Amino acid sequence: MHSVGAIAVVVIKELYRRKDFYVLFVLTALITLLMASMSFFNDRQVVRYLKEICLLLIWISSLVIAMVTSARQIPAERESRTIFPLLAKPVTRGQVLLGKFFGCWAATGLALVVFYLFFGVIALSRETEWMLAGYFQAWWLHWWMLGVVIAMVLWGSLVFAAPSSNVTILLVIVVGILLLGRHLGKVAARLSEPMQTIVYVVYYGMPHLEFFDVRDLLTHQWGAIPWWACGLATVYALIYTALFLTGAWWSFQRTNLGER
Repeated sequence: MHSVGAIAVVVIKELYRRKDFYVLFVLTALITLLMASMSFFNDRQVVRYLKEICLLLIWISSLVIAMVTSARQIPAERESRTIFPLLAKPVTRGQVLLGKFFGCWAATGLALVVFYLFFGVIALSRETEWMLAGYFQAWWLHWWMLGVVIAMVLWGSLVFAAPSSNVTILLVIVVGILLLGRHLGKVAARLSEPMQTIVYVVYYGMPHLEFFDVRDLLTHQWGAIPWWACGLATVYALIYTALFLTGAWWSFQRTNLGER
């Protein structure tokens, strides 16, 4: 576990040395400040619309940070050939993979804290109710969703030829799940066999990332969801994260690190 932690710390430091996070945070901050200025006009519809924009930008920014950061971890180690002295310490491939995962996950979690704190301070200063539980649940579920995505991208980095193709393909898949995942079951019901069975298999087998999207709770001030539902969603994310990491470990074990 010491080796896993050391690798994770390196990944976290690497993220905050790069400019990606700071650029995305500045963009989010500018739109959030626009939301705050608009709230002086006491138009709640305008404020809600701008809150939706801010939360959407937070989701987009966090996805970009999580996917780009995790996609380049193992390919960068192979390209610079630093993977060989790392594995010679000795550190197993499984420990390298876990270290990369926990480093990326922790780094994106810290980035989410910054995003949600800034957004929350500005938004809640203009609201009558302080939905602290709702904000915590939104951050918590968002973070676990990113854990699933990071595990997917790490596996993809061992399957696809380049980080760019990995990010592009999985970004399309993730966005497709978020936008269309909940409707796929209805689509399957209208199809004939064998397509109906195929679509149902995809529907029940894929990770439903839309379960973790509770932005409407913050936008409309609906209050927190039941804690048991939050707990079930956490277990659901943990299962898929473990499955994707197992797949990544299996691929890593069979990868010839000398190949480029």
